[in-house]
Amino acid sequence: MRIEIRHLKYFIAVAEERHFGRAAERLNISQPPLSQQIMALENEVGARLLARTNRSVHLTQAGELFLKECYRIIEYLNLAAERAARVHSGELGELTIGFTSSAPFITLIANSLRAFRQSYPQVHLQMREINTKQQIDPLLDGKLDLGIMRNTSLPETLEHRVLLREPLVAIVPQDHPLAAAGNTRVTFRDLARQPFVFFAREVGTALHDEILALLKTADITPEITQEVGEAMTIVGLVSAGLGISILPASFARVRIDGVRYLSLDEENAFTEVWLVHHRKRPVSPQAAALISLLS
Repeated sequence: MRIEIRHLKYFIAVAEERHFGRAAERLNISQPPLSQQIMALENEVGARLLARTNRSVHLTQAGELFLKECYRIIEYLNLAAERAARVHSGELGELTIGFTSSAPFITLIANSLRAFRQSYPQVHLQMREINTKQQIDPLLDGKLDLGIMRNTSLPETLEHRVLLREPLVAIVPQDHPLAAAGNTRVTFRDLARQPFVFFAREVGTALHDEILALLKTADITPEITQEVGEAMTIVGLVSAGLGISILPASFARVRIDGVRYLSLDEENAFTEVWLVHHRKRPVSPQAAALISLLS
């Protein structure tokens, strides 16, 4: 059927005004073309919608039904246009973010997510906890819009910006000699020959390679006695006295009995947190809004 939106608007005007002249004036067109368009509409519908006399216009039974449907169509069209505009402005839609386990404990990230949630409550925010290396493939194939990760080697099609440089800290049992006498700072050398609780290599976290590389520059090969998959498990095993470890300072915000977090007195004892997206894929308005908050 060759019915256009303007035909519906013309019909609504005539039906509401009950007069072709007043309807034409309201639509800012002349009366003859309006009459022709209404006749064309009736031909397309296959029913007489208006009963005309010299002095008045009335809706037929078919016209009454058609008017109700016209209102629904126009209302739905306006709603669709409004929703499209809100998606374009970032007020609606979906945003999928990959993040490492420490990200929620980083003040900048936590505050930015909170501000985004308050400013864009109707955007469906899907957070997926994935370690750094495991975020790469979903970012490449579009399953993630953004990735919050640690510094690592990235393919050329992924672009990153540094959100912050975060200090690394030593984690030791509360009764450990390194934590005695109110000591708050240690060096890599202090950690040599200590049983080390750390990530298993096969877990694929970027921190595994990064921290071991830092220790290697200090000529230290840690004696890894416990290998686990999660940072919080590392903290728990340190609390149980099974060794020491090194993690980003953000984990110190998680209070667990039996552990001390000691600053590392080393110039290179830090890790970067990156925000990553696909270089060749357009950044959605929703993603752009969050990037702005993180900047």
